[in-house]
Amino acid sequence: MSRLADVVVPPRLGRSFRWLLASSWTSNLGDGVALAAGPLLVASLTRDAFLVALAATVQWLPPLLFSLVAGALTDRLDRRLIVVTVDVARTAVLAVLTLAVATDRVSIVAVLAALFVLATAEVFADNSSQTLVAVLVAREDLAVANSRLQTGFITVNQLAGPPLGAALFTAGAAWALGAQAVLIGLGAVLVARVVLPAREPAAGPPRALRHDIVEGLRWAVAHPAVRTLVLTIAIFNVTFGAAWSVLVLYATERLGLGEIGFGLVTTVGALGGLAGGLVYGAITRRVSLSGLMRIGLVIETLTHLALALTTSPWVALPVFFVFGAHAFVWGTTSVAVRQRAVPLALQGRVGSVNQVGVYGGLVVGSAIGGVLAQHAGVTAPFWFAFAGSAVFVVLIWRSLRHIAHTDEAPVPATA
Repeated sequence: MSRLADVVVPPRLGRSFRWLLASSWTSNLGDGVALAAGPLLVASLTRDAFLVALAATVQWLPPLLFSLVAGALTDRLDRRLIVVTVDVARTAVLAVLTLAVATDRVSIVAVLAALFVLATAEVFADNSSQTLVAVLVAREDLAVANSRLQTGFITVNQLAGPPLGAALFTAGAAWALGAQAVLIGLGAVLVARVVLPAREPAAGPPRALRHDIVEGLRWAVAHPAVRTLVLTIAIFNVTFGAAWSVLVLYATERLGLGEIGFGLVTTVGALGGLAGGLVYGAITRRVSLSGLMRIGLVIETLTHLALALTTSPWVALPVFFVFGAHAFVWGTTSVAVRQRAVPLALQGRVGSVNQVGVYGGLVVGSAIGGVLAQHAGVTAPFWFAFAGSAVFVVLIWRSLRHIAHTDEAPVPATA
């Protein structure tokens, strides 16, 4: 067993990284349960397409509102303590929501409010936990450490979690919510075991939080690769958010899949992600990172077209598989470029700028998707996503040349 553990997590990564990895996998399983249980809970309370899309919006809005503040606090405070505190808060909120569902005293307004609070807490947890990797692991081992975290994320969050959440939901919504609460709480206990190296005290008098936020924004804008990544993800998440905000209705109504079938959609995408992980190393040895980005964006554009055209699960599921592989390649490349390029002292703030791009696009896209689905049917957001993506691919094609290889030396914070 110890030999297997050493293969999965090489000893050189350290004991604290193992605790971080265990916490990440546990919490991600809880979040994976919510990927299916959350939309199913909303859909059980309302079939209004606008309210279903609004549920996605209230989960994507907090990162847009609070990411910059979370990034600045991450670079100032004890990062491990931030993760523990907000995970305990998430556990408490989930416990209250579980009780409300179990006693049949829940409303769509209460669920939307709870989703907003949970997503807000997750902003601070995710931003801080991402920076812990660069603190705990040597620069030359970042690729290995991130691959372990990403593999765990795909396996438990997207592969195991959604069908488990859908299965628990069929037994009772309270079972799914209660399971998520237990898993998030256990994740908080595990990450509390992480030991961080001592941080050097900040030089000079304390600065206003606004100054730290501006410094992170300026660095991200000045660095061509990071700037291009943020711009690209913001643009394409408008189209992605429009389509995926009504995915639960698309899967259950247009494809004719039930509640378990909706969980299967995410599972198939996760399998694609695992396949992408297996071939990622071989691909990056043969294709430049800018080439990978361009291929991925073409795949994403064609994904929306295929889903807009088909009514067959046998066609849609392979499309979700390919999209999952694309998502792994894109996500891994983006994180690697950012972690290796950004100085440690700015990791939280620059990461938060990226999060604003990610969720800014999702918020705008989900609002568009909800309106389109309500007035033109559940496939309208997918047609919008295809047309918008096709236009954006042409506009941003040349800008992707700024993406450097992951072994590029980091740019100084004064850039």
